[in-house]
This record gives sequence, structure tokens and C-alpha cells, in this order.
Amino acid sequence: MEPTRREKVVIMGAAGRDFHVFATCFRDDASVEVVAFTATQIPGIDGRSYPPDLAGPLYPEGIPIFAEERLGEIIAEHGVDRVVFAYSDVSHEQVMHHASRVLAWGADFAFIGPERTMVCADVPVVSVCAVRTGAGKSGISRRIWEHLDAAGVRVVDIRHPMPYRDLSRMAVERYASIADLDRLGVTIEEREEYEHLIAAGAVVFAGVDYEAITRAAEAEADVIIWDGGNNDMPFIRPDLEIVVLDPHRAGHERRYHPGEVNFLRADVLVINKVDTAPASSVRSLRAAAAEHNPHATIVEMASEVTADDSGALAGARVLVIEDGPTVTHGGMAFGAGAIAARRHGAAELVDPRPYAAGSLADTFASYPHLDSVLPAMGYSDEQLDDLAATVAAVPCDAVVIGTPIDLARLIDIPQRVIHATYRAVDAGDPTLGDVIDRFVADSMRSRAGAGT
Repeated sequence: MEPTRREKVVIMGAAGRDFHVFATCFRDDASVEVVAFTATQIPGIDGRSYPPDLAGPLYPEGIPIFAEERLGEIIAEHGVDRVVFAYSDVSHEQVMHHASRVLAWGADFAFIGPERTMVCADVPVVSVCAVRTGAGKSGISRRIWEHLDAAGVRVVDIRHPMPYRDLSRMAVERYASIADLDRLGVTIEEREEYEHLIAAGAVVFAGVDYEAITRAAEAEADVIIWDGGNNDMPFIRPDLEIVVLDPHRAGHERRYHPGEVNFLRADVLVINKVDTAPASSVRSLRAAAAEHNPHATIVEMASEVTADDSGALAGARVLVIEDGPTVTHGGMAFGAGAIAARRHGAAELVDPRPYAAGSLADTFASYPHLDSVLPAMGYSDEQLDDLAATVAAVPCDAVVIGTPIDLARLIDIPQRVIHATYRAVDAGDPTLGDVIDRFVADSMRSRAGAGT
């Protein structure tokens, strides 16, 4: 008897959910052969391989990672049966364009739902996700950590994956100090998510193998915070599902994948940045929540932006550097740095595009909405060099750093440096603290009733 033919699958991704979908759904499934991952959004991911030690015994050679542009030829070359879409912050229209191409090339197009991919933890889990990149998840996660820590609760933050380095070596990574970030050689994009939490005293886990990460984290936690990336769905099953909405992009909660999934699933919807957004946009989000997720609790929060040398901004020509993902595939034209510069009287936000070096010129070409801020791109040493060269070339009085890291530790900045930071603060009732206190009390009662 001839052996049963294995279904041939390609997973479309961006070095995050794609690897997690593989690990939770396909790694040990002998009826399926994942012939390739395709990659987009993140520079330099394609051309690598998902290593054998993570891929498991069915894949002794590992799994190749190709640029998404090659998907059609991969389908034809391997006789692919199914293409699984597994990355985030993509408009519904873009998703369906991908689907149409895949169907035209002769394969099925599929999604894997969150229920099949969530890891179960032995301690309560609060997830913080969003409807778009740059909605302010990081500030909300930190606020929750600070609130629980002040109450004497042991809290560990598990961050959505950013596996941009050696995948085998970063299967499970624990960050508890700035020295850990330096020792492990993390990218700017990783630092932007980890550094502000570590500075507050938090322990952060991340990596590739989220089953193992969850087991390691729950050993030192009473509560886990799932700290989402982009607008992706949780990898760990939440007991309380918090989703952040951005009134600067009202309407996007139902236009982007998988942000709409989060919007519809949420137990708590946080309308963030209410201090800088039009009141009409806040009302629009409340109306959308009432129509599409009427059972969710609504919390309003402000994003309090401060600058450490605000007096130097008055009348100055400034270069603003913002969080990379927020202003690239997140679609925002500005962030905390631009808000601080304008609020404190900067005369001009200097257009960095004429001075863009190397890969940053390509970034500006890919994201034409960027005309007054520089994205902090640093996925590789080469990109860091390009960033440093660009900053040095811009004629300005000061550089306003709107990313939540000390960028001047990583590159030389010859101009005066001003740091702009943001902090999530309450802007109405109920507060985020009220919601968390109720969740902790309910969790304790539930666990006591279960005899745990």
C-alpha cells in the first residue's frame, strides 16, 4: 500500500504568529508537510530557515523562509494544497487580495483561529491586545503591571514574539535587566517593548516556543500579562481580555485583521489617547462598541506625553524619531515625539527624507505617509548604521526621541537629545485599576472554590 500523501502547506507570516501556528497546529501532525514559511513586514527575515531543533522530528532539515513575493512559484513548485495566513495588522482588503492570488494559483486559503493556538497557563492571565499597531498597548500593560505590583501580586509580562535573531538561541528568553538586553543583543524593536517594563522592575519573557515560555513564566508569577504585538490575537488563553482602541484611527477597529477579532472578543475595551483625539472620534468608538460588542466594559484613558528638556523645544528646528512599527505598518504619521515637539513650541519638524541613508530610503519609499518623522528602524547592525548616518545628516537644533528607549545608548547622536515619553493615565470611570481589582478578586474566589 502506498503511504498517504501529506497535505502540503505554506504559512504566510512575519516571524511571529506564523511560527506559533506551526508549533501549536502542525509541528507534530504527520498528515501535513509545511514546505515553507513566507515572510513580510520585517526586513531580513526571508532567506533564513526555521531550525530543525524547533521544527521537530518531522523536519530534520528545518523549514525554509522565503520572501512573500515568491509565494506563487512556491505553490507551483511544491504542489501546495493550502496557504495559511498568519500575520497581523493587514487591512481586510489586503487580506482578500492575498486570498484571491492564492486561489488563482490553485491552493486553498485559510486562517487558524485563536482557540486552536492558545496555550493554557496555570495562573490567571490578563491579555492586552489592540485593533491597530501603535494604539498604546505598552502603556496599558505597564499600568497594569504597576497596579498589581503595588498590591503585592507577583506579575510576569510575556511579550508577543519578535524573533529577529538566532531562533534556536532565543526559544525562551527572560529579561530582567538592561544588562540582559545588552548581553542578548536585542534589536531596537525589542528594546522598545522590553526596556520600559524592565526599568519599572518587571520581568519580561519572550522568544519562539510559547509553551515553554508559559511554563517558565508561571513558575514565578501569580498573574501573567500577555503583552500583545501589532494587533495580533493572544497566544496564551486569557482570563481577562483587554483590547486597546485608538480614537486617532476610529473605524479601523473593523477594517484590519486580526484587530477586528480582538474587538469582537474583548471583555474590556480601552479607548486610549482621549486627551489628544477629537471628542467625536471617542463617541464613534463608543457607538461601535455598543453595536458590535455590547457586553464589553468601556474604559477611557489618556496618553500623557512629557519631554525631559521641554524648554529647549521652543522655536527649535527638530528631528523627531518615533517608534518604528507604529509609524510604518501601523500607519500613524506621528507619535509621542511629534506631540511633545509641537506642544512645546518647536518651530519646525525637519523632513528627514532627503537625508535618509541606505535602508531608510527604502523605508520611506514603502511608507509615503511619513514626511515629518524618522522611524527608529534597527532590525540589524546595518540598519542601525543607516539610522545613525541619517540622524547625523539632518540639519536641526535637537533630536526628539519618541521611542520608549534610550536610543543614544545605541547610536551616536551629535545633536542635542530630548526624550519624549508617554504614560497611560485614567480619564474616567471605571478606571483600569477598578477593572483589574475586580478581576483579581474574582480570580481568587474562583480558584478558592476550585480548591487551588
